[in-house]
Amino acid sequence: LDAYSPADPSMPPNPLAHLSLRDRSEMQLQSEADRRSLPGTWTRSSPEHTTILRGGVRRCLQQQCEQTVRIVHAKVAQKSYGNEKRFFCPPPCVYLSGPGWRVKPGGGSQAQFPPHQAGEMGPTVCGYMGLDSASGSAAETQKLNFEQQPDSREFGCAKTLYISDADKRKHFRLVLRLVLRGGRELGTFHSRLIKVISKPSQKKQSLKNTDLCISSGSKVSLFNRLRSQTVSTRYLSVEDGAFVASARQWAAFTLHLADGHSSQGDFLPREGYVRYGSLVQLVCTLTGITLPPMIIRKVAKQCALLDVDEPISQLHKCAFQFPGSPPGEGGTYLCLATEKVVQFQASPCPKEANRALLNDSSCWTIIGTESVEFSFSTSLACTLEPVTPVPLISTLELSGGGDVATLELHGENFHAGLKVWFGDVEAETMYRSPRSLVCVVPDVAAFCSDWRWLRAPITIPVSLVRSDGLFYPSAFSFTYTPEYSARPGHTGVPEPATDADALLESIHQEFTRTNFHLFIQT
Repeated sequence: LDAYSPADPSMPPNPLAHLSLRDRSEMQLQSEADRRSLPGTWTRSSPEHTTILRGGVRRCLQQQCEQTVRIVHAKVAQKSYGNEKRFFCPPPCVYLSGPGWRVKPGGGSQAQFPPHQAGEMGPTVCGYMGLDSASGSAAETQKLNFEQQPDSREFGCAKTLYISDADKRKHFRLVLRLVLRGGRELGTFHSRLIKVISKPSQKKQSLKNTDLCISSGSKVSLFNRLRSQTVSTRYLSVEDGAFVASARQWAAFTLHLADGHSSQGDFLPREGYVRYGSLVQLVCTLTGITLPPMIIRKVAKQCALLDVDEPISQLHKCAFQFPGSPPGEGGTYLCLATEKVVQFQASPCPKEANRALLNDSSCWTIIGTESVEFSFSTSLACTLEPVTPVPLISTLELSGGGDVATLELHGENFHAGLKVWFGDVEAETMYRSPRSLVCVVPDVAAFCSDWRWLRAPITIPVSLVRSDGLFYPSAFSFTYTPEYSARPGHTGVPEPATDADALLESIHQEFTRTNFHLFIQT
């Protein structure tokens, strides 16, 4: 990768210039707030502030006191017309996880809520969800009542959200507002973009309109609605290691195009858009549990169409046939029986040979899903400011090497009050834009005192810390890997002079320091 170049190409590059810190007179003349307003300025916290933060960051990494907010929702939403209310299906859900929810903000690792409140998320956090408003006015919101799950996550669901025909937007976002016990606002969190459709497409879907097509490897949800009644809606889900039809919670599944020549336990996923008649496999995104490979069929008038191979579209009705049925029989299909997931033996259509007769419980509606996750920790911060916007890192890009290596963070919600940390070491950071931060990779000596003789890789977590001490963990880490070199042996050559030994040792140390291979892991 090319090294980072200065903004002015006419000026000669000075790779070590950004490593120097401002002297105290410059720091007094320019406040932290002024520096934050200037993109492209290298900044680092004062030594006193860094020392205070370092111990807290170390505790956050060791004790894993993060708090995570996860929003899951459908990719598309059907518009409501007139007085009707087409509630979003599946309904948007919020999951709160992490041990940090039971730690008082700014109280450190020992400041726990009282025992009778620890784990009781209801009185601790309250949520409100609604649509973002294009006009800027307060949109109608729904209160979320969080319930604790067997896996210790807190779960809340917005079942009565809809978009009316008065709203002319083609896309919108959901807005989640979390308020802590006592009325202090924790923050406002936004979902991914949701596409508005008038109704499911009844025409033959074309790959020219890929917005509504479903590709292999994407996330989907499946639900069944008996006799088109909302109260009878059940979602394919996973509970206690088994597939169930839940009326309360839905699960997201990764839909893979499977290779027909592979066995069930060793299937090879393929790329491309999913078509009817394809062999597919559903994998639960949370547990990893899979259903056997099945053939996805289009459904029309409660019949599975066996000769259709058009692309699948959002909110289409479909059925899942288990392969291996003898010719002439209707085949076996994925079906629900109250809360259980079972197999249904279809019968061949007497009038058309390319159709199989199904029951209501074996007809599923398929829809793409999205999720966004925000992680932070308030145990280190002593502030009343909201934790949002929470920075999200998508990719890392390494430039240069040795003492002048820089790492660029790509993502969203970046601002100039953020500093990049490698483990408990703060890196000199430059704010470029809301989607880009650049930092200087710390020397490996900051993590290993005997780095000269290092023979094993060192992996360091990458995180962000706000100027007030708010900690943002990430899923990314950085690995220092030494280049192995054999020690010189005795070859009978006359011993060099003492000053030559010192020179060779100096060259060896510099060679080792500048030849660390820097790798990024996620």
